[in-house]
Amino acid sequence: MSPITLSLAGKVALITGGSRGIGAECVRLFHGAGAEVAFNYRSAKVEAESLKASCGSRVAAFEQELSSPEDGHALIEKTVAAFGKLDCMVVNHGIWPLEDVSIAQMSGAQWRRTLAVNLDSVFGLVQAAVAQMKQQGAGGHIVLVSSTAGQRGEAFHADYAVTKGAIISLTKSLSSELAHEGIYVNCVAPGWVATDMSVSALNDPATREKILATIPLGRVASPREIAGPILFLCTPFAGFMSGEIVNVNGGAVLVG
Repeated sequence: MSPITLSLAGKVALITGGSRGIGAECVRLFHGAGAEVAFNYRSAKVEAESLKASCGSRVAAFEQELSSPEDGHALIEKTVAAFGKLDCMVVNHGIWPLEDVSIAQMSGAQWRRTLAVNLDSVFGLVQAAVAQMKQQGAGGHIVLVSSTAGQRGEAFHADYAVTKGAIISLTKSLSSELAHEGIYVNCVAPGWVATDMSVSALNDPATREKILATIPLGRVASPREIAGPILFLCTPFAGFMSGEIVNVNGGAVLVG
């Protein structure tokens, strides 16, 4: 029997927020699976260039802010200009304001900024990606990254939780709308992951103890443990999955 591989040979993938954390692991895995990969970064130019160099060929890195629908359109245009098409898109970027802020104290500026990055740009990305995939006529895969916060909420981070809950609703809506055209839309919902975004919380002993107590597996995930399921959802092995919310959280969402 031939070895079984998760191959994306001949495919073009776009990974948003690809310079660090989960996004960087997605870039590495998709490239390793044979895809041509584009990714964006906002400020982590050194990390982005290092990642691109480590992958070698078939990778393009774009400096691109993502906080409006127009930004999303621009990134799709850059990807298609570089590689000629788009087969897979992983919407991984997002912000999680670090400080706990009650809804009574949350500023309008924070609320609007979180929604702009985590939702407005996603609308533009999805809109432009779907148009491109329809034009190509060969279907495609879209994976949106949500969070356990989108399923059970997160006190003092209502802005973030709202956006991640909306991502789940968007996944279900797009699946119903696009599945008949061969465009698969699924979602991966991570829990706590060892990334730059969570490092300050995880490095605080008291906070870390509270976090680990909520995870049946007793640890946080590595970025690769999230990137792997994302890759799977873009392969033929996930050919009968659409509109699914794949929980990758060590069992935390079941006990929170």
